[in-house]
Amino acid sequence: MSLAPPAADSLGGAVRVADARLALPALAGWLTAVVLVGASEVAWGVASAAAVVAGVLVWRVLGRAASARAPGDRGAAVLAASIPSVIAISVIATAVALAAPARTPPVIADVLDSGTAVTVELELEQTVTPREGAAWGSSADALIVEAETIAGERVAVRVPVRVLGLSATERMPLGTRLEGLVRLVPLEPGDDRVALVRMLVPLEPVARPAPLLGVADDLRAGFLALMQPFGGDGADLLPGLAIGDTTAVGDDLDEAMKRSALSHLTAVSGANCAIVVGLVLGIGTLARWRRPVRVGVALAALAGFVVLVTPEPSVVRAAVMASVVLVALASGRPARGLPVLGVAVLSIVVLDPWISREYGFTLSVLATAALLVLAGPLAEKLGRVLPAPLALWIAVPLAAQLACQPVLIMLAPEVPLSGVVANVLAAPAAPVATIVGMIACLLAPVIPPLATLVAAIAWLPSAWIAGVARVSSGLPGALLPWPEGVGGALLLAALTLASLLALGVPVALGTATVRRRLTLGVAAALVVVMGATAGVAALRALGRPADWALAQCDVGQGDAVLVRSAGEVALIDTGAESELLATCLSTLGVDRIDLLVLTHFDLDHVGAVEVVVGRVGRAVVGATGRESDEAVVAALRAGGAVVETVADGERGRLGDCSWSVLWPPAHRGVEPGNDASLVLAVDGGSCPSMLALGDLGEQSQRMLVGAYDLGAVDVVKVSHHGSPDQHLDLYRQLGAAVALIGVGSENGYGHPAPALIAELESFGSTVARSDAHGLVLVSRGSDGLRLWRERASTVGAEN
Repeated sequence: MSLAPPAADSLGGAVRVADARLALPALAGWLTAVVLVGASEVAWGVASAAAVVAGVLVWRVLGRAASARAPGDRGAAVLAASIPSVIAISVIATAVALAAPARTPPVIADVLDSGTAVTVELELEQTVTPREGAAWGSSADALIVEAETIAGERVAVRVPVRVLGLSATERMPLGTRLEGLVRLVPLEPGDDRVALVRMLVPLEPVARPAPLLGVADDLRAGFLALMQPFGGDGADLLPGLAIGDTTAVGDDLDEAMKRSALSHLTAVSGANCAIVVGLVLGIGTLARWRRPVRVGVALAALAGFVVLVTPEPSVVRAAVMASVVLVALASGRPARGLPVLGVAVLSIVVLDPWISREYGFTLSVLATAALLVLAGPLAEKLGRVLPAPLALWIAVPLAAQLACQPVLIMLAPEVPLSGVVANVLAAPAAPVATIVGMIACLLAPVIPPLATLVAAIAWLPSAWIAGVARVSSGLPGALLPWPEGVGGALLLAALTLASLLALGVPVALGTATVRRRLTLGVAAALVVVMGATAGVAALRALGRPADWALAQCDVGQGDAVLVRSAGEVALIDTGAESELLATCLSTLGVDRIDLLVLTHFDLDHVGAVEVVVGRVGRAVVGATGRESDEAVVAALRAGGAVVETVADGERGRLGDCSWSVLWPPAHRGVEPGNDASLVLAVDGGSCPSMLALGDLGEQSQRMLVGAYDLGAVDVVKVSHHGSPDQHLDLYRQLGAAVALIGVGSENGYGHPAPALIAELESFGSTVARSDAHGLVLVSRGSDGLRLWRERASTVGAEN
């Protein structure tokens, strides 16, 4: 039974009906997984209930068939069509019920409940490079493969976790095994990771990756090395286009790719898998291989490609889909798009139900479905006013963006108006860069001179794509602000669907008059939403208090807090995102930094220091311990700043306010890092009293409480972006009216911890988070403190 609307095979081709018999069960199973991974305790019940319902439906259908009802019995047809979806729900619920216990075996559950330290052996699920790890520490996905019980017995497990603060002095490829004493911090049940791993001692490598993984990593590392002499954005971007390795892509280029809706080009997906399979099948056809041989070699090449680029969600989805097509080809049966996509989604979600909540997987499936259902009809409509090839060229990225944009609103509340144009301009260059770059990667260890020549050819289209991204992202009005959150996503989805139906895509519904009215309604709704969004943004900007004394900049996953008094300004840390810090300073009209405080030298606290070099009068910094730390100090001094390394007891004035350093102790040697963070107290004059805690951990917070008789403050800058590693008595003692948390959305660390937020609110603090509220300003008025949040209404906070 065909349920989907018609879609054109191609421009000018016959209209066919998209086969949704497997798409609907896949959707039902996918939604089941989304719900149940967060409530796995009811999975067996759901599976049993769905199995019973499926049995009843089968019995009813067979009964209707036996009763010799009319052949066109629509009730029987509906019952029959719903059976696969109900079965899919039962199968996925069973998969969740079976997988959930394995994710938290008894040895891990005991550790999560007690909070005790445990010795584990981890296997990395991604490559960690010295650039990411050695200087700053990074997070990395891994599997706990062995854990030690209280009795000292080693137990084999497979528990997905995220390791925090992992440093690498040399490249650690995917598959590397590490061992050490750690503490596990549990995450929400629906998270794809079970826990965060906080190292208590440095993790030591105990085993190299499997030979196949090692060879693949050597190829990736060799390709990165091959591109280094070329330089520029083209060299940084090409490994991402060819093999999905974005380690060389800088923050500014990455942001430009996102703002221009081109970031999908560096996420290996179906297009890359299609290229690999197509090349192998083409070679096999020319060599006159038999069909089974061609299919077998294509499957082997596809498996090797997945290993080379690492199995990200989009890669897994595309590889499974390509495998289904190849198996169908081997059997001599035609494979059609939507059924293949349905099989791929069901297969992947059965194997790993927790992947159902990943944004990458969701966007990949939506983009593929859009190309199958929307691209043809859109091209047909555009073909009425444009040449057919140009119409199809525009329709492909337009279809993908229309399907994916509502989900992207959840990540960033804005619509890239230049996205379609940027994709059209990049489209001719992308396959060339991908194919030629992949060839260069494979040639690098075999024939280096030829690989260099091939890489030079691939560099040209790669540089073009990077140029398109930078130009389009910098155009005036390139981004349209949009309502945020689930409401904004649903609103955009509704307007998108209404717009498509008004255009008769993928099928014409109703009369032409109805569609014209729908078009006018959509246009009016868009004008209202755009005007309201812009108006709210303008009103918020006008309502921004000019007399702010404290400001928390939105710099992503990092800290950047401004203090202003009597015309002088201090900046506590810079965050890692240079563009975001520069935007914040420009918005607030800050040109000169009288006092710069760098609490410690992790990237998320000093990474954007280049923005203020040459604008700083005095800088006070914590202990240095690495060459990169000294480089930051040297850059500040070269820009004219007086730089001092300080500890507790250091004092000074900013305007009519006073400040003092309370931590780290000056009487002992201090190891650089989180627990050596400068803790700054600000008070007096026009400044609200504030304690800025850097990234201090629980034990150091306990020592701070023991060393000082800390009184109540107006504002506390919460330590370590709201991590769970906190001494709650400190916050209870401070009794701050406002708690500032500098944190990035979807940061992968679980920051801020929901339990900490609840505790802060129970202490009477109003929590202001940069990920949720954007720029935050605090001022003091006659009625006490006033808190202004960029993405929330002004609220009063009593002292």
